[in-house]
Amino acid sequence: MHDNRKLVEDRLRRFVEHFLRPAVYGPAHPLDIAAWRVDGEPVPVADALRTDYAPFALGDTWGGPWATTWFRVRGTVPADWAGRTVEAVFDLGFGNEGPGFAAEALVYSAQGVPIKGLHPRNRHLPVRDTTVDVLVEAAANPDVLRGFWPTELGDRLTAPTAPLYRLEQAELRILHENVWHLILDVEVLADLMAELPTTEPRRHGILRALERMMDTVDQHDVPGTAAAGRAELAGVLASPEHASAHRLSAVGHAHIDSAWLWPLRETVRKASRTFANVTTLAEDYPELVFACSQAQQYAWVRDHQPHIFDRIRKAVRAGNWAPVGSMWVEADGNLPGGEALARQLTHGKRFFADEFGVETTEIWLPDSFGYTAAYPQLARLAGVRWFLTQKLSWNETNKMPHHTFWWEGIDGTRIFTHFPPVDTYNAEIRGAELARAVRNYAEKGVASRSLMPFGDGGGGGGPTRERMERCRRARDLEGSAWVGVEPPAAFFEKAFV
Repeated sequence: MHDNRKLVEDRLRRFVEHFLRPAVYGPAHPLDIAAWRVDGEPVPVADALRTDYAPFALGDTWGGPWATTWFRVRGTVPADWAGRTVEAVFDLGFGNEGPGFAAEALVYSAQGVPIKGLHPRNRHLPVRDTTVDVLVEAAANPDVLRGFWPTELGDRLTAPTAPLYRLEQAELRILHENVWHLILDVEVLADLMAELPTTEPRRHGILRALERMMDTVDQHDVPGTAAAGRAELAGVLASPEHASAHRLSAVGHAHIDSAWLWPLRETVRKASRTFANVTTLAEDYPELVFACSQAQQYAWVRDHQPHIFDRIRKAVRAGNWAPVGSMWVEADGNLPGGEALARQLTHGKRFFADEFGVETTEIWLPDSFGYTAAYPQLARLAGVRWFLTQKLSWNETNKMPHHTFWWEGIDGTRIFTHFPPVDTYNAEIRGAELARAVRNYAEKGVASRSLMPFGDGGGGGGPTRERMERCRRARDLEGSAWVGVEPPAAFFEKAFV
């Protein structure tokens, strides 16, 4: 048979970008937009509910550095869209910046109840009624670093006042779910194919299935033929993994730096947007487990957004939310003394016990750059059983030789420790990440399980529906690591050696 592998792979890339992605959404229907530009620091939603709004049009600019603009968005779903999946889709001027480092927003109902957040990878608002009437609290957060060089935008008092963003999109759209699912099918299979050796029959089986899919989907009627295209991929997606495959425990995650490139008041809003997104996502994906540390951020949300905090409590009871970390914040592990770290553990564990009835069992420090040798002793004295970190993967010289191991402290106390070989706490559940976790894992032959935190972090964001769909497809997929969404404690219990 003629080897046309490269031609098919090139065709696939063009097919996805030129035909599939543009067909995810169907017709657009405009929304009525008005705006209120806040002078100074953010204000409560109660103020936004009783103020006057000025007309605002798509293409208008908004938001000087660190400013807030409230958008009032209203509209009616066309009658002939009845029975279709409808979403309000927004582009605040996101550009190419990642979540947490660009414009962000929290959407409220007309009664002032927070619904969900918006960021570059989470731009939709489900529409489950015939009308839309919401307020969008948009934060014009600037990008204050270029690489690690600071820009002039770091402080509202000294930054230029010119608007940073332009409202590019705020409209109702029909979501073609079969097209959206087809893209995810293709992504998972193409990612896996790229990681398999060209000598593997599995790689070529996937290639031919993808080729049949492209032959089946009508480029002029993608929504009408997407289901037939998915049928061509069903067989290769259903082929099960072998028994000895590496097992990845996928845990939803959203690292939020309490104090880094934004003021503390913005950390409160970042946590609120992220936590609202997670509790909303769990309604559609009951298997979601979101590991969330830092009692301080919970306390901020409790005090500033009680509706969201009530949803967190319900998610904890339902098993979708796992309070972790045992500490008040994800503390630095080098500078604080023993007394300071002891208080981190005392206050953190007390908060989780008082607010959720949860006795946390781990220290969770994915983004700390170093660790005192007293941690094992302090952790065990606090009733902690496990320790997790990730940032050691940044080491350029002294590479950590293990991923799952017993860490022995200066007094001889030992704590079971895991260092995820996926080398990120912001995993996207892409094939390259899964392959890297398998390739890196240092304990092959002794153990075959690791943890993978997934979701946008640093500046917040959290897991998305696309990541949850990839988890579903990779759960038992021949040639890939096995992926299962589960709580961190479940991973540690299974990995314990």
